Amino acid sequence: MKILLLGEYSRLHNSLKEGLESLGHDVLLVGTGDNFKQYPSDIDVSSQLRKNFWLNKWWLAVYFLTGYNHFKKDIYKNIMKLVPELKNFDVVQLINEDPFAIYPEDEIDFLTHIFRQNKKVYLSACGEDSHVIQYYNDKKMRYSILTPFFEMPHLKSDFDFSYKYLREPYLKLHHLVTERIQALIPSDLDYAIPYQGHPKAAPMIPNPVNIDKIRFKVLKIDQKINIFFGINRNSYYKKGSHIVLEVLEKIQHEYSERVHIVLAENLPYNDYIKFYNDAHIFIDQLYSFDQGFNALEAMAAGKCVVTGAEKEFVEYYHLDKEVAVNGLPDAHRLYETIAQLIENPERIVEIGKNAREFIEKEHDYQKIAQKYLDTWQKTY
Repeated sequence: MKILLLGEYSRLHNSLKEGLESLGHDVLLVGTGDNFKQYPSDIDVSSQLRKNFWLNKWWLAVYFLTGYNHFKKDIYKNIMKLVPELKNFDVVQLINEDPFAIYPEDEIDFLTHIFRQNKKVYLSACGEDSHVIQYYNDKKMRYSILTPFFEMPHLKSDFDFSYKYLREPYLKLHHLVTERIQALIPSDLDYAIPYQGHPKAAPMIPNPVNIDKIRFKVLKIDQKINIFFGINRNSYYKKGSHIVLEVLEKIQHEYSERVHIVLAENLPYNDYIKFYNDAHIFIDQLYSFDQGFNALEAMAAGKCVVTGAEKEFVEYYHLDKEVAVNGLPDAHRLYETIAQLIENPERIVEIGKNAREFIEKEHDYQKIAQKYLDTWQKTY
């Protein structure tokens, strides 16, 4: 098959591409790198203005003064140049309703061409969009990435990115995409639950993880327990970073002789994964029921990951072993969770082993690629 993957925000499309290519398919990935994360793609449509020091400074100043984002317009110009080439694919998949994070009217213009030129277009439901944010805003889950805003309304500006999806321009984009796609495919329970019963929702396909690229190493704790936490300032509150840092400060104080804490902030993907190589405990997002991509890759490496691993997750996969530690978005309970791990280092090692086995069984990139192929070949 000839497959076009549009957009990349988490490495899902990169891992899927690797799985599809290993099964003999022809895959083209078009992306922007997602700013500082610098995810690779076959065709890079990121704004070149950001790579010129003075142009970057100038257009940042214009943006702060006027609100006009010329970087988005530059990406729009880049993808529109590609339109004549992006046709007659057997399958097209969007990483999100807004795959290139440009102005919604420009995304509508571009995607209209994509729908017109390709028969089968699918949507990966693996991030924020109009439907998911509305579901979270209606408080239909015990907690979500919007919970910090409900608890601290003064943080409104930190949630502008999320709430933009409920504004009219993005709702128009949402309606266009959901009307024209063959189906949408949730990647984990944080999106599968909101889309339950949606007429275009296909069964969930877990995130693909390239286990051939990620070296598994049984954890060995000789002296201090290494704890790693990566901070993304763009999603600081949504990921629960404020809670994690409060807890880690207390952990450092109470267990200074037994732990070594490493914090990394806004790193490119390749640098990020190098930082956690020596970690025993890897902490990821708290406001989730299931694991995000960073957590999954750390699990594949055999780390003891503290993140979303709610009862819905345990029930869905019929787990009888602990493969990840459920990190609740509550400072007191999170402290107790991490303290118990420090007091029981053998549990850290066992969870790391279980985690790798789980990833091999449920997230192997080739198995997941085949699930996508099976879904794409069905009629929805």
